[in-house]
Amino acid sequence: MPKRVDHEERRHQIAEALLRRAGTRGLHAVAMRDVAEEAGISVPLIQYYFKTKEQLLHYALGYLAQRMGERVRRRVRAGGTSPTPRTVVEAVLAEALPTDDESRTFHLVYTSYATLALTDPALATQPLLRDPDAMEGLLLAQLTAAREAGQTPRDIDLRAEVVGLLAMSAGLGTSVLVGQRSADAAWEVLSHHLARIFTPGAAAEPEA
Repeated sequence: MPKRVDHEERRHQIAEALLRRAGTRGLHAVAMRDVAEEAGISVPLIQYYFKTKEQLLHYALGYLAQRMGERVRRRVRAGGTSPTPRTVVEAVLAEALPTDDESRTFHLVYTSYATLALTDPALATQPLLRDPDAMEGLLLAQLTAAREAGQTPRDIDLRAEVVGLLAMSAGLGTSVLVGQRSADAAWEVLSHHLARIFTPGAAAEPEA
């Protein structure tokens, strides 16, 4: 009896191959044959699932967003069964720092996607590239909860703080990526600003 193929698993395999190659060469330089070589399958098989490179790029971007979400959730769970608002905020910001091969690939590929989206309106509508707005909403909800619990001062502009933290974490992530500073040094900067937003003892700091 022929082996039953899990088509979604196959799509994931192809997307992972694209992301691995893109993480070292950039999306623009990766052709279908490169993805096939990385995945250990044929180009026609890739084209069975994705007729064009554009279709593959769009799928892989959603897959990348899914992986990113899973990493954040793992960080939150590591903080215990009842995470505080600060634990959630720290988990999100920590993922902005490329500290291992997977997160480094994420940041390299995300930057490539963002660049391509400047001239590709369809790509710009994909979830991961719209996520900054969603992320702002998530962090704003966490800071609002922290304020209601007395864990952050009442005289600060929470939305402005969220926008600043996300912009700062993105910039620091890039600085780590290009070797300007270490991930530990970048986390110290974020921790400095978190200490100003949260009252002492709101939550312990995670390792970067």
